[in-house]
Amino acid sequence: MANSAIRCVTLTPLAIPLRRKVSHAASQRAVADPVVVSVELMNGMTGHGETLPRPYVTGETVESVLADIENVFVPLLLDVHPEHFPGALEAIDNLPFADDQGRRLPAARAAVELALLDAYARCFRRPLSEVAGWLGLAGFGLPGSTRTIRYSGVLASDSIASIRKTLRLLWWYGLRDFKLKVGMPDDVERIRAVLQQVGRAVARGRATLRLDANGGWTRDQAIERLSDFGEMPVAALEQPLPPGREADLPFVHDLTEVPLIHDESLVSLEDARRLEELGVADGFNIRISKCGGLLPALRLADFARRNGTIVQLGCMVGETSILSAAGRRFLEVVPGVEFAEGWFGSFLLAADLTRRPLRFGFGGRGRHLPGPGLGVEVDPHRLALLQDRKAAVFNL
Repeated sequence: MANSAIRCVTLTPLAIPLRRKVSHAASQRAVADPVVVSVELMNGMTGHGETLPRPYVTGETVESVLADIENVFVPLLLDVHPEHFPGALEAIDNLPFADDQGRRLPAARAAVELALLDAYARCFRRPLSEVAGWLGLAGFGLPGSTRTIRYSGVLASDSIASIRKTLRLLWWYGLRDFKLKVGMPDDVERIRAVLQQVGRAVARGRATLRLDANGGWTRDQAIERLSDFGEMPVAALEQPLPPGREADLPFVHDLTEVPLIHDESLVSLEDARRLEELGVADGFNIRISKCGGLLPALRLADFARRNGTIVQLGCMVGETSILSAAGRRFLEVVPGVEFAEGWFGSFLLAADLTRRPLRFGFGGRGRHLPGPGLGVEVDPHRLALLQDRKAAVFNL
């Protein structure tokens, strides 16, 4: 189908100031650096995807993502010209997760995949909710978790005073699920400061508190911290050890009754299977940009559901409304999601890309996204204003 062939692919690296610095054990960030991929079809339809590469998560950088999209993915798109939406999904699903040397490319893949999904869902006027049925995921489909899920507040600062202030604002805004970044020397003080404000609600089941160490502990430090935490009412502990130290996780797992949620250690389905084999797969933090796109993320959620594993939809610090919309499409078809992050929008970003930017409402509620594709309209003028350097255009 000639009109469904791809006319051009555009890569736009961005630099978006954050309204406040975000700090955790693995990084500090004051500027978001997404890469936006735009795919224009011969019929003029355009789709957009986004990724935020993190070296400490997938080993990818902005520069490597740009190079890999140009050298690995763009050549593959020359032969993509589906006649219907299932044909488009088959081509998209076949995008590689690694290069010929076995180096994983999930962040690069995610941006290309989302742009293609957005373009072809619009082209064929099909809702992205059909993806779950095409993948054959039993029990997945509308309305997913959207009727029950509320977005979480994330407390990520190197200042306890700032954590207190942010928590107070989030509480007033009706949020009741919180994640606190730990993995720092003052972990115990951080947790006590948070519990002073919301501990009573947490104890009564009216709020939840999760901890995220971002791989900031050694095994011995994890033992010490878990001893310090004692009977603190914590709903889950995320990524206590660095990725690559998964063999030590069963020992940590045996020290606590708090569920372990895996983030940096969970990129692919192979990672999920290994964590299950180790007996530590209590929970998965599934981030679309980290896990290779929406299709791999849905397969991870299916694996988790079949194995009784907690599903948490994660996000990348500084994501725009493009990735936020992809996360919402995930929630629309995945049942039983326990926690969700994202949709921070103008609470965190100084600017966004879409004509109607996404941001959670009171109580952490998200709104319905209309239409086919991701459901957001990228403003080309805003995209141009926020670019970090000249966009790269590849005419196919």
